[in-house]
Amino acid sequence: MIMNAELDLAWEIIEHTGANLFLTGKAGTGKTTFLKELKVKSPKRMVVLAPTGIAAINAGGVTIHSFFQLPLSPFVPGVTYDRAEKRYFRFGKIKRDIIRTIDLLVIDEISMVRADLLDAVDSVMRRYRDHDKPFGGAQLLMIGDLQQLAPVVKDDEWALLSAVYDTPYFFSSKALAQAGYHTVELKTVYRQQDISFVALLNQIRENKATDATLDTLNQRYIPGFKPDAKSDYIRLTTHNFQAQAINDLELSSLPGYEYTFNA
Repeated sequence: MIMNAELDLAWEIIEHTGANLFLTGKAGTGKTTFLKELKVKSPKRMVVLAPTGIAAINAGGVTIHSFFQLPLSPFVPGVTYDRAEKRYFRFGKIKRDIIRTIDLLVIDEISMVRADLLDAVDSVMRRYRDHDKPFGGAQLLMIGDLQQLAPVVKDDEWALLSAVYDTPYFFSSKALAQAGYHTVELKTVYRQQDISFVALLNQIRENKATDATLDTLNQRYIPGFKPDAKSDYIRLTTHNFQAQAINDLELSSLPGYEYTFNA
């Protein structure tokens, strides 16, 4: 991996200290490459997590919720799991041993992680490690770009969480405030083969998109395009209800009868 002053500093913090780190930077600056190299070369026992399934696949890890067996409901520090934590945290011996021996907890796409989710992680880590230390004493590496995807929080959830948190972003986490962290911003763009695409991404990222930016993107638009049913195109939607409508339509077109089985 090509190194520079920022990457060298990030490597030094992770490999030779126990300090927490927020590694950030715009597209093409080497965040993903750094993580891949870290997984190969670091002697530290690490677990790689991400807030969504796609992000977890890209990072070569698993989702935060699946690893820690967390419910999808909001987490309120000191309240949420007091009565239910035995039900949620019935880990097997292998999972308990993994949590107890983690040196480094990596969370990719940290911009999407809500403050209460990070505090929920802290609650589980303290339960199986050092109860008096944030995240049970494990080192935390957070990777992401705050100018990309924001955390998703519904109005009714924020009505509950706003009494505890200043913002829904990860940096408002109570545990993280207690733990502290360094920030390293990567500034050198290495993805030179995609230089035009990276320029487009950064114009949108910085809210500087012009008519020329949109014209360039719209050159890829094909009106009325319908991929073959057997093709491997992926349809992207902005909201879950749109994806659900497409899924329902496709399911309704299948032959045969619909059956429902209650677990």
